[in-house]
Amino acid sequence: MIRLIILGAPGSGKGSQCKWITKDYDVPHISTGDILRKNIADGTPLGLEAKEYMDKGALVPDELVINLLKNRLQEADCKEKGFLLDGFPRTLDQAKALDSYLTENGLSIDKVINLHVPDEEIMGRALNRRTCSNPECKEIYNMRDNPPKEEGICDKCGSKLFVRDDDNEITVTKRLATYHAQTEPLIAYYTEKGILATVVGQERLEDTIALVKEQLA
Repeated sequence: MIRLIILGAPGSGKGSQCKWITKDYDVPHISTGDILRKNIADGTPLGLEAKEYMDKGALVPDELVINLLKNRLQEADCKEKGFLLDGFPRTLDQAKALDSYLTENGLSIDKVINLHVPDEEIMGRALNRRTCSNPECKEIYNMRDNPPKEEGICDKCGSKLFVRDDDNEITVTKRLATYHAQTEPLIAYYTEKGILATVVGQERLEDTIALVKEQLA
């Protein structure tokens, strides 16, 4: 059993790292986006409440997100295998609320992996990113560093690739500014607790994976 948090700016490669960690460690991958979508699809009271905010274009309040997360952490797979949190916590208040919940239940975070990638590299990745349109695949390519064999076609499943709406300079700039203001302070917070390991993202995915594996060994 292992309990992990992965931090990093949008576009730093958290998703790629989560894929292999989930597989190699047999641990549930938990993202707040997935939790929100599932609760909305299932029509749960918390999901319907969250949908009201999202339909207005407003941020879902911390308290609601935290309650959704608590419910997820109480499910059997998390109790048996631990968890990998991706996209939560995003703020110091969320981190402190998570710590309080874990402490109340006799639990703690084993390690926080911080993926560090310079802003200019993240911008380059975003503008060159292509994503598989097949919801069962979702393979990600980079036209600069990891292009598909056939332009516009996924190597794995043959589906068409597309450019995400948020992969543009204006949106990426805003997302990075939000990350630096709200989430970056978590680096100092978890460093003080002695559980943070910073990994510098490499050009080759397998090289970054190797560095993360060293920290989790």
